[in-house]
Formats: sequence, structure tokens, C-alpha cells
Amino acid sequence: MEIDKAIGESDDKRLKTKYNNAIFVIKRALALYSIEEVAFSFNGGKDSTVLLHLLRAGYFLHKKELTCSNGGLSSFPVRTIYFESTSAFTEINAFTYDAAQTYDLQLDIIRQDFKSGLEALLKANPIRAIFLGVRIGDPTAVGQEQFSPSSPGWPPFMRVNPILDWSYRDVWAFLLTCKVKYCSLYDQGYTSIGSIHDTVPNALLSVNDTSSKEKFKPAYLLSDGRLERAGRVKKSASTKNDVGSDSQNHEVLLASVIAVGDEFLSGTVEDQLGLSLCKKLTSVGWSVQQTSVLRNDIDSVSEEVDRQRSICDMVFIYGGVGPLHSDVTLAGVAKAFGVRLAPDEEFEEYLRHLISEQCTGDRNEMAQLPEGITELLHHEKLSVPLIKCRNVIVLAATNPEELEKEWDCLTELTKLGGSTSLMELYASRRLMTSLTDVEVAEPLSKLGLEFPDIYIGCYRKSRQGPIIICLKGKDNARIDLAVQALCKKFKQGAFVDMKTDTSLVTGRA
Repeated sequence: MEIDKAIGESDDKRLKTKYNNAIFVIKRALALYSIEEVAFSFNGGKDSTVLLHLLRAGYFLHKKELTCSNGGLSSFPVRTIYFESTSAFTEINAFTYDAAQTYDLQLDIIRQDFKSGLEALLKANPIRAIFLGVRIGDPTAVGQEQFSPSSPGWPPFMRVNPILDWSYRDVWAFLLTCKVKYCSLYDQGYTSIGSIHDTVPNALLSVNDTSSKEKFKPAYLLSDGRLERAGRVKKSASTKNDVGSDSQNHEVLLASVIAVGDEFLSGTVEDQLGLSLCKKLTSVGWSVQQTSVLRNDIDSVSEEVDRQRSICDMVFIYGGVGPLHSDVTLAGVAKAFGVRLAPDEEFEEYLRHLISEQCTGDRNEMAQLPEGITELLHHEKLSVPLIKCRNVIVLAATNPEELEKEWDCLTELTKLGGSTSLMELYASRRLMTSLTDVEVAEPLSKLGLEFPDIYIGCYRKSRQGPIIICLKGKDNARIDLAVQALCKKFKQGAFVDMKTDTSLVTGRA
């Protein structure tokens, strides 16, 4: 088989490892399910093109083991699903149909949305497993493993992901080594292809040319695979969603912050990151449910992460990330999810770029990440990507300056359609008063009942100092009404607006 032969003759040891692992997954699936029970989702993109040829090779090797025959691959009987869309590039459609004819694919063309089309297909056919060209870093890859059951609410089938751990470099190494055809758009500067509405050539491949028409280098010349999706344009703001849009706009997301380090607990090092992170989360509309400081112990980290991830939308954890014996954060996160730490070759490439050959999967524990649940969040301003394990963000920052950089990258990435969509900002007002606790206690309690959507908090900077009342919510007009209602309960000038430093005069005479 030409694919297996091309890989066998290659000097690329990494590609051989990736190929062998993918073939193992494919052969395993073909051993678990009959050929009538499997299907392949093909969309004409580079990842599914890689998977097409891996499946051809895997089926050939599987059949060879069963029959002990060295005969060629006369047919490829795996059912192939293509979801045809009016917003697809004509080049994608043309390449898909050309590949179907070239490799004699049993093409099922579906013109419905993915879920509805899948339900209809599975109802009519005994399909139990579907091969997908999903890679870690894809929006749909979150939480998936090489064998993952379909999500709740979807028709039941096994998702098989042979190239889940492949990088951008691996994809192009395979396509070029095997000399197989791929969609022509990739030679025009496209590095990640979606619909005609959200995809443009990657500007990083632009060629300086005196001609009026802009030219681009081919996709395989993109030197930094982290920027693969730089050609996906941001969708313009749309109208409300049909389902649940009003409730989503006013939903308060919960976060927890976990610091790991004996040095924090002994007072040797001051935890500056926790305070800064809480401020940043609050500023973008999140409610911080809890902060905690843990010792360097895998079980302690595991138990706290497991507890917080189940009650919060997102958990942020920092400290204890590195190759030292006391760096237990990633091991604790892995244990919380019930997975093992495994070498991640893509992440190791970034580390090797920083610390040269000192970094290997065997010698540097930083190259090992929680297996099957890790998503690398890439940004050109970061020397290594941020680590996301489902709803847990692992921060590598050790000081406020580094946190500022990671935070800016994280918010930019998530706003572009990542998994932690930031909600609308909080509105807030802070009032200062010299009234006593006793004088304001009952009015504030009643105000809270009158305005349940407004958070009302009080604090002092010193025991003898004035009371500062903070009102926070999603609606500025509601906060203004709450302030007016509070001021009416007291004499004029009882409260000073700390933003304007002026007395509020809406109180009673």
C-alpha cells in the first residue's frame, strides 16, 4: 500500500510514531466494529484528507492481517459522510467529489445540519462508530479522547479520533511525505478552512509583491502551527440567539482560583496573583466563588480541583507548574479528571524551542500533560500555549506582569470563539458614608430584597474609617435606581459617590 510504504521510507521519526499510533487506533476500531458499522466523516479539509489516507492504509493493514495476503487495496468499503453546505468553498466541494471518485468512496451526501443529518443517517444504517479528523486545539476537541461516546442529546455512536494528538506540522509532514492531493485552497494561503463567511488566507503567508493582486505562500510554509487559525475571521455581532439568549446575557458565571505552593502557606512568598486574578475576573463579569491556597501535594490539588470544577464554570490554577519534584499541579489536575500524564509532542516542541535539547518527554515533566483532556490555547505573544483541561485553566505566570500578558491573550482567545466566552461587563457604583453600621444595616437589608439582581457589599479600609458600600450588577439603570432608593432613606449628603467624589443629594430633607 503506497501510504504505508511512503511512511516506512521516511526519515521523520516523529511522523512514523504518529502514523503508527493512528493506525493502531484505526485497526482497533475495525476489530471492535464490523465494516458495516463504521463510517468516516469527510469534509475536504487537510485533517480529514490525512484521515482518509490513514483509513485506507489502516483498512489495508487490517485486512492483510486477517487474510495474510499482500494483495493491493482494490476497494475502500468504509461508508463516507459528506455534509454539503451552501456556504462551503467551491474548491472544497470539487476536491471532495474528486477524491470520492479517485478512491471509490461510498459517499453519503447530507444536506441537513450536522445533528439532524446524523440522526437520519444512523436511523437508516447500523452505524456504531464514526472516524473524525479532530485534533486537539479544535473547538470540538474539548474533552474528547481517541475513543469518545457522542455527547448527551446526540444520537449514540462512538467518536473515533485517530489524529487527536497530531499537530499542524504533523498534518503537513504526512501530506507532503505521502505526496497525496489536497484541496487547492491550501496552496493559496489558506491554513484553516471553514465557511466562505469566516475564512480568508492567512496574512502571515502574504508575499510582498509589486502587483495589485495580493499573493500568498502555501499553507505548509507556515512556520508556527500555533497560528493555524489566524485566517479565521471574527464573525460580526449578530442578533439574539433563538434559544436562551436573554438568560445568557444576564447569566453570572462562577469561577474559583487555586494557588499551589508551600511557599504561600509558610509566608515565604506573597501571593500577588490571586488578588490580581480576582480583580480581572470581576472586571469582565465573572463572580469569584472561592479562592484557596494548597500545599504541594497531588491529592490535595486533585481533591480541590475536582470539587471546584463541579460547581464552577471555570477554575483557574497557578503555582506548582514545572519540572521540579514539588511541581504537582498538572499531576493533580490529571488525577482530578481520572486520566494519566502523557508526553505531548506538540507542547514539547515549544519547550524545546525555549530550552533546547534539555527538554525531552523523559527528562522534563513539563512535556507531560493530562492525556485526552488537554487543549493548548495558542497565541503569538506567548512562547508556550496556555493549558486548558476542560474547564480548568492552568496558568504559568509567577508574577503580576506575566499574569497580565497571559490574561490578555486568554481573553482575546476566548472572545474569538473559545470555550470560556466572556459575559458582558459588570456595572458598579461605590458610595462612601460616615453613618454607623447600625444606621445602615436594616436599610441595606431591605434594599437587597428590593433589588435581588444587585450585589450589595460593604467594607472598611480601617476600623475607624468610613463605610464603603459597593453596588454591582449587569444593568446600569437598575444600579442607579438602587442608589436613589438608598439615598431617599437618609438625609441629603449622607453618601458620597466615590467615582465623582461628590455628595449625593437625592436624600430626604
